[in-house]
Amino acid sequence: MNSNNTNELLSKINEKYARLSKGQKLLAEYIAENYDKAVFLTAAKLGKTVGVSESTVVRFATQLGYDGYPGFQKALEELVRNKLNSIQRMEVAYGRIAQSEILETVLQSDIEKIKLTLAGIEQGAFDLAVDTMLNAKRIYIVGIRSCAPLASFLGFYLNLIFDNVTLVNTNSASEIFEQLIRINEEDVIIGISFPRYSMRTLKALEFASNRKAKVITLTDSVHSPMNLYSSCNLIARSDMASIVDSLVAPLSVVNALVVALCMKKQTEVIDTLGTLEKIWDEYQVYSSDELNPVNDKMSLKKVERDGEK
Repeated sequence: MNSNNTNELLSKINEKYARLSKGQKLLAEYIAENYDKAVFLTAAKLGKTVGVSESTVVRFATQLGYDGYPGFQKALEELVRNKLNSIQRMEVAYGRIAQSEILETVLQSDIEKIKLTLAGIEQGAFDLAVDTMLNAKRIYIVGIRSCAPLASFLGFYLNLIFDNVTLVNTNSASEIFEQLIRINEEDVIIGISFPRYSMRTLKALEFASNRKAKVITLTDSVHSPMNLYSSCNLIARSDMASIVDSLVAPLSVVNALVVALCMKKQTEVIDTLGTLEKIWDEYQVYSSDELNPVNDKMSLKKVERDGEK
């Protein structure tokens, strides 16, 4: 990449890449793809994550021209603050792949994120999240921007299971706090956030934590700032390098939560669905505007006959 179009740190990495050792190249590649995670790591932790020694990390920083690891970390913070533009993010993630390879590349990437999530997520944390929601007086869910559909999806299904669910409206910071004003130690808040991390979500979790509420987070790393206030961290791998945020793995974790809660409250869920079926039938929610997928032609004819009466 041209140094005028990208961050100083990435320019230095590109410039010196050919002269780096094998271990330093691994670090360079990790930084390029995971700078938003690397910024939270110490030299020792970064080395462990990549599979090299702490001394290799320090030498990597000095090789790039920084005064040790602290100077390198400041440059990394600058990169995270400014981010890459959408075109550069796409090039980091996929390079210049052919149009015919996009579908397979993206789907394979999502498959890999689910596999990594399955290998890394803690069963104990998942079980704790389920038990915490089951025992909560009220459940609050907050997710902003690209995470809003995840929050909405979770809220939709939790409303079929519980009668105490609030999907927090996140249009403004003041609205968030107004909706959380009564949260207390009997309640739980579920915060969903992936890079770029939402400050409004973080502040909501801080507020809830200060009110002694239980905090569950669904985020991408143990080093995510969302975990500052949580006692239960659900870690799902995401891919934020491209123009579209890939949240397939986090959605799978949400699905698993819903299934686990349904299994714990089978009687209530069956009763709720039975009631809904009666309501849908009484108010013709699924009548003339819905087609029978088995035999659409017959359904259409029935609608036409009903309309003629």
